[in-house]
Amino acid sequence: MSDIIAHEQSLKRNERLRGRSASWGPKFARGLVSFLITLLAAVALVFAVELIGRGSVSEVVRFFSETHRPAWTTVALFALLFLALDAILWRAHQSILLVAPIVLGLAWIGYEKRFYLGDPLYPTDILYARQIVELLPLMASDRPVTALVIALSTVAAAAFMVFAWRKARHLPRKSIGGRLLCLIVSVPILGYFASIMDYSSFSQMRDNLRISPMMWDQKANYAHNGFTLAFLLNVPMANVAAPAGYSQYAMTSIDRATDAVYIPAQQPDIIVVMSESLWDATRLPNVTIRPDPLKFVKSVQSGHVFSPEFGGMTANVEFEALTGFSNAFLPYGSIPYQQYVRGELPSMASFLRNAGYETLAVHPFAEWFWNRGPVYEAFGFDRFLSQENLPPLEKRGKLASDEALTEEIIKQAEAATDPLFLFAVTLQGHGPYGSDRYPEPKHEVITAAGEAARSSIQSFAEGAADADKSLRRLIRWAAKREQPTVIALFGDHLPPLGPAYVATGFMERNVANRFAPADEMLVQHETPLVVWNNKTGRVPNIGTVSPAFLPFHVFQAAGIEHPYYTGFLGDLRHRYAVIDRHLLIGADGGNAEGWMRRPTIDPLLRQYRLLQYDTMFGRRYGQDRFFPAVPPELVAERARRADIATY
Repeated sequence: MSDIIAHEQSLKRNERLRGRSASWGPKFARGLVSFLITLLAAVALVFAVELIGRGSVSEVVRFFSETHRPAWTTVALFALLFLALDAILWRAHQSILLVAPIVLGLAWIGYEKRFYLGDPLYPTDILYARQIVELLPLMASDRPVTALVIALSTVAAAAFMVFAWRKARHLPRKSIGGRLLCLIVSVPILGYFASIMDYSSFSQMRDNLRISPMMWDQKANYAHNGFTLAFLLNVPMANVAAPAGYSQYAMTSIDRATDAVYIPAQQPDIIVVMSESLWDATRLPNVTIRPDPLKFVKSVQSGHVFSPEFGGMTANVEFEALTGFSNAFLPYGSIPYQQYVRGELPSMASFLRNAGYETLAVHPFAEWFWNRGPVYEAFGFDRFLSQENLPPLEKRGKLASDEALTEEIIKQAEAATDPLFLFAVTLQGHGPYGSDRYPEPKHEVITAAGEAARSSIQSFAEGAADADKSLRRLIRWAAKREQPTVIALFGDHLPPLGPAYVATGFMERNVANRFAPADEMLVQHETPLVVWNNKTGRVPNIGTVSPAFLPFHVFQAAGIEHPYYTGFLGDLRHRYAVIDRHLLIGADGGNAEGWMRRPTIDPLLRQYRLLQYDTMFGRRYGQDRFFPAVPPELVAERARRADIATY
């Protein structure tokens, strides 16, 4: 009997083994097919992303076919990501519906950013996504057909996604064993991959995968590595490493040109205006503009500002102008206002406030734009008059007019009881420049570049002329004052005229080059600069300077001395005029392209970098020496004036 039972159990065991053996083949086949679908989806996604970014099928094919570029590394990355997310979501290929819209959306936003500003999309751009939404009406009015296509495409894509997610319920569920296998394979590899994406450290594996960080040239970075990997390489930019040699001893070894903090007994009011996109459009070749939009600006012009940006990124220019620090020493694509200003930071405003000045910032747009509210507080401004707390300003076109803003500046200056430092950022000159922006334009533009170029140049010229008239009004008002007054005005960057630059022959592309010979870079980055004193007139022969040198020239015009702003920056200015991450121009006109990649640099520039790092990110070893407390007598004088005003 026992033999019969044993025999039956043996037969049942053999049947189970045969069943398992028979089912293993189909399961393996299904798994292989599922993996191939995942792989093909990854290939299709990378191809689509690169097609959006490069705009050329042949360029995308070249990206995939050239072995020194990491196209297939990107495919593997997405395939592993799909596997991991499918394991989490339970259903095969459902992750594609989650990842693809996000990545394709980012690629398209990157394409639009490059169209307007010339730079690719960086991870930090997500921090000011709200700003892009605020500007969408202007962009839509400039490109209505494109805006309509985008709107319809967005609606269609949203409808498709709703349909696809509903259908996703019918996708095959993954078994527990299959999910565990996907996680065991994908998660460790993805984790290791993330660890080698820090471009500041060497990685042999990263080199083997053909990933080459080119952080000094983001155009080349995105072209070589592709959108996805270049975007990921820029994630660590929020971490700024200490320069070689940074220490307390290094900071105490830096010489100061002056130990003094000096302000004239009759403290001058200081008004600095950063004029949105102010530029001399008569520089466009084969273009005649009548009358000259910047006639008055040219009559009082002191020189030019070499903007580190083009067509946008105003906050980076503003950062240099207020702090005397340089974007050249920060990661390419970073935005200090968004990433690095997290507490009190020395600026012209903080020094002057401590010296008895009322410090006021004015900008007729939203307080959150470019994070200006918290940044201005960190910089030491007593008040910030923004769209939220300014009286309604008359508009010219769709934006607050320069004329109305100038009247507000004059009103604030006349109401001030203390000496005043006022920093204003205009808005009217902001692009785009649609043909219907200014009814009944007063400027004639003659060009053979086509109607689209002519109309955009004309719209820009109308706005520039308004900025010109506003400066004339401000200077004529200040000229009648008994109170010593210094006025500085500069353009933040060239306007985003886009195709008009190409049509007129001014540039080969819609946006400026990041790497080019010095003479070409100057043409594409120079904006007007005016520094004027109501007692002595304009400050002549400043030349072309980086925005970081503006504190030196403004304080010099005001008769103010400071260990950093006139001392150290003064020494630096006597040796250099432009300090850009790609271009160094000496005070004597000599230049050095690609200077930051050279093995040795001028010790003075190294000290400049150390001072900036120490103040922004370090232990502030140089704080007391270069940004000292204001002498007690100046503080007492401010308190005395406050008591009188209260009484």
